[in-house]
Amino acid sequence: MHTRLNQAQPYALALFRIVVGLLFACHGAASLFGVLGGAMGSGSIPAGTWPGWYAAVIQLVGGSLVVLGLGTRIAALISSGSMAYAYFKVHQPEALFPLQNGGEPSAVFCWVFLLLVFTGPGALALDRLFSRGGADSGGEDRAREQASAVTV
Repeated sequence: MHTRLNQAQPYALALFRIVVGLLFACHGAASLFGVLGGAMGSGSIPAGTWPGWYAAVIQLVGGSLVVLGLGTRIAALISSGSMAYAYFKVHQPEALFPLQNGGEPSAVFCWVFLLLVFTGPGALALDRLFSRGGADSGGEDRAREQASAVTV
């Protein structure tokens, strides 16, 4: 059973990355363009408004890059930092816990993107097409497989 789960891990990680990136990009699109209900249920954020408009740009661009698996680690790091900033500057001054201050989405996105910084994009990422060895390089995956074979 562990072998099957280990074989599916890169694909599960890719699905996780795609879903999270899509949710994040949709949040940015809602804030920037007023689609999907708009920013907090009303239209769009005026261009250049600090920090909301810039956060929405990071959400749209960062989420799109994460969905595609293109520059995933850097996009995830910037997105994680953006959500940490949002939590500590906007939500945390209202109350201590995320449940009390409405900061659950910011806190969860922050930690999810930080996880992607360390795990990488998984399978089905455009990063693999632009890597030095091409789409079939798999150096990191082979090293991980060898390490897991030793521990199994």
